[in-house]
Amino acid sequence: MRNTSGRVGLDGRHRDLNGRIEAKHGNTRVSTLRETYGEGFAVGVRSDAKLSTVLDRTDADSLSQLLKK
Repeated sequence: MRNTSGRVGLDGRHRDLNGRIEAKHGNTRVSTLRETYGEGFAVGVRSDAKLSTVLDRTDADSLSQLLKK
């Protein structure tokens, strides 16, 4: 995906004009994240749950922090 700056984003996300990659929103579904990170992402959590729910359950502040755990 390209934005107005012409730079390609990460994992289908776009970069803003400062080059920063847009963060995943808390309302992103686990099923969508499993398409990117595999079926092992958030094992035991329903696929229709939101990222914000997973973050709350794991005490992670962001998707990046969750992936590092």
